[in-house]
Parts: sequence; structure tokens; C-alpha cells
Amino acid sequence: MMRLWPKSLLGQMLLAVALALLVAQSISAALLFRAAENRREQMVLNAAAFRLVMPSEPEFRERRENRQSRRRGEFRGWDRQNNGLPDRARALRPEQSPTSPALPGERRAANKEQALGEILAEQGFDVAELVVVSRMVADDGYLDGRPRIKRRIVRNYGPRARLLVAGLRQSPDADWTIVRVPEPPRQPGPIRTIVLQTLLIYVLLVGLHFLLLRRITRPLNILTARTENFARTQEPAQPLVAQGPDDIRRLITAHNAMEARIGALLDEKDVMLGAIGHDLKTPLAALRVRIESVEDERERGKMADTIEDISRSLDDILSLARVGRAGDPPERAELGALVASVVEEFEDMGQPVTLKETTRVAHPVHVTWLRRALRNLIGNALRYGGSAEVSLIKSDSGIVLRVDDSGPGIPADRIAAMLEPFTRGEASRNRDTGGAGLGLTLARAIAEQHGGQLVLANRPTANGTSGLRAEIRLPSA
Repeated sequence: MMRLWPKSLLGQMLLAVALALLVAQSISAALLFRAAENRREQMVLNAAAFRLVMPSEPEFRERRENRQSRRRGEFRGWDRQNNGLPDRARALRPEQSPTSPALPGERRAANKEQALGEILAEQGFDVAELVVVSRMVADDGYLDGRPRIKRRIVRNYGPRARLLVAGLRQSPDADWTIVRVPEPPRQPGPIRTIVLQTLLIYVLLVGLHFLLLRRITRPLNILTARTENFARTQEPAQPLVAQGPDDIRRLITAHNAMEARIGALLDEKDVMLGAIGHDLKTPLAALRVRIESVEDERERGKMADTIEDISRSLDDILSLARVGRAGDPPERAELGALVASVVEEFEDMGQPVTLKETTRVAHPVHVTWLRRALRNLIGNALRYGGSAEVSLIKSDSGIVLRVDDSGPGIPADRIAAMLEPFTRGEASRNRDTGGAGLGLTLARAIAEQHGGQLVLANRPTANGTSGLRAEIRLPSA
């Protein structure tokens, strides 16, 4: 499922601004729409009140209408303004009826009755009973007998035009005075205005935020790429140019100083390790020559084994120190062939190593280092489990180089400790049984050099005994 929330800082900030703006404009649109509806409803109610307070005689009503229009500003210009009632709709004269204007089953508009009652009360008009309903023009029987008026209303307001029908009785035994006022349709003007306003604000606000955030995130992206590259190669490059806001400039300057310092420390470490290796290997080589003069063959063999053990331990220490400082970039290799060649090396030496499930996978790796890590895992399986089964598995999550053994496994509370330097499965310093305790540590460092990880876990075997499973998990290319 595609993530709707972006991962980058720029995307998240822009989306947050856009959502906040959308919510604010939605609230504003709702308020404007409600205000426009209130104005439209108020104009219809004012028109209904104006007609209810007029006398029934046509001539006097026309004169009174003109006088009232000049006296009360709320009625002035009703017939000439937007949403107003056309002059030809004046043919909807008040009707006198002994029955209520509400049809059977028709729902009364209580809120409009209250508003209309307040308008009439402000004019000093007595109200004994007031009924207000809203109905379709096609449902009004009064207009069925006046087809010309009905056609005019439909032509002016549309086929779904509605009528506000208001009935007033000034005393309980009086007839109803009924007036009908066409309800103007909702005007798209406010909605169109808010949509255009929203688009304009989006262009200006989101555009300005984009430029501002781009000025912040661009140097951050460059700094992130530089940090990732330095973590992978451990080779400092030319200092980054400080750019962006002052906070970002200070961060870049601090990173340049830190990278230069770390690079200098790594260079010093390489020089020191090179000197240590030279100073130790030279006397070891001299010892190899001198032990040849020892006449006791058994003692000479013990001395040679000790010297060889020290040399291999020294090689492991120097290799561990050099992991991650490879000068050459990774090369794309076929991992299935690499795994098969390592297994074949052990088979040629008569070791019980079996090649299990494999697949063809091309992946950029440091071949020499990855081969070294796989050898260490197989050697560890042979040392403690007596045999090894090697597999290469590819999945959607990445690539797994797996080595299984049938040994006693590792206690769960010691698995993490086994990955630390100089930690052995048993206390002996004999390389055939305990070793120097650097094989798994070196394999873990090589896996991390490739952006992966080394995972150890106990597994049940077919006969019920436990075994250890070591996996180098590499991310997909």
C-alpha cells in the first residue's frame, strides 16, 4: 500500500501546510455559505412579512407598498437586487382562506415561523397564529389555477423552484391571510469566490513555503548524502560549502570539522596498526627460523603452532581494524558462485560442508571481505557443530547468506556477547576449540560494511537437538 504521508521533511511540511490551509478554507467556506443562506432566508422572510402587513385592497396596497418601501430600508429595492423578487411575480397576491396553508402531512418550518413572527412583532403586528411551510412550486395547488404565474416562476427560478408559503391569523376566529414568496436559488457566487481565493492562497502560501523549505532541506540533503558516504567509505572528502540558514550553516561547519577529525584519527590508526603489524611479524618470522634449531621435534612443533596462532590472531586484529576502509568500491558479483566456491574450498580439505539451497543473485559487494566473513562462519560451525550447511536465499526484504550447524547452540543470554571481540564459546585459547574470539566479530563488521547485519539464532534440528544458525543479511540493491 502506498504511503500517503511523505517521508521527506519538505514533503511533510508542505503537506501539513496544505492540510491546515484546506481545513481553514473549508471552515471559511462553510461560514460564508451559511451567511449567504441566512441573508437569502432573511430576504424571503422580509418579503413575506411585507406582504402580510399590507391591506387586501389592490389600490391601497400598491400605494402602501411604495410608502413602506421608502420608510423601511430592509424592503427597499427588494425587486431590483440580486436574489430579489421580479416585478412580474407581484401577481402572487395575498390569499384569504378559512383553512391553514399547511397541506396534510406537510412539515412546518418552525425556525422560519419564529423568525417571521419576530419581524412582524417588530412592526407592531398582532399574531394569533402563524404557519410557514416550504414546498415545490409544482406541489402548490394555488398556482395550478394560475398557469401563467407558475410558468413565470419556473422560467425565472428553474423547474425545481420552491415557494415559501406563510399563513397568518390575527385572531382565533379570523380567516388566514396566506402569502407566497418564491425562494431564490442558491447563488454560486460565494462558493466560487472561496474556491478562487483558496487556489490563490495555495499558490502563494504553498509556493513561498516550498521556496523557504527548499532553502533549508537542500543543504540538509547534501549533508545527509555526505554523511552516508563517509559512513560507508570512512574517507573524508573536500569540506562542504556552508549554505542555507545560519543554523544549517553551523551544522555543516561542525560536520566538516568532525569529518576531518575522524579522518585524521582513522589515518593515525592505520599508520599505528601498520607499525604494530610490522614490529610483531618481523620477530615472529625470526622465531620461525630460530626454532628450526630445536632438536626435540615435539617441542619444535608446539613452538611452530604457537607462532602460527599468534600470526593468525594478529591477522584477524589487523583485518578487523581495516574493515570499512576499503579503497576500492564494491564490485557486482554473482553471490551464488561466490558461496559455491567457498564451500568447495572446505570440501577439498575434506571438511563436512554441504551446499544447500542457492539462487543466482548479482549484488555489489567487496568480494574478498565477504568471502572472509563466510569462511569465518563456516569455520565457526565446523569448530562447534562438527558440520555446516550453507544456503543463499533471496527474498523481497533482501539477500541472506545462511550457515547452519548441529552443535549445542549458544545460550540465549550470550548470543549478543558472542559478537563482541575476544569472546569465545569456551574458555580455551586453543584455536581448534576456542580460537581468538574474533571470527564472529569480523563477520559482523563485514556485514555492516555492506549495509547489512549478522544475526545469530538457535534452531531445532531434525533429531530434536539444537543448533546455531548464522545469517549475513544484505539489503536489496
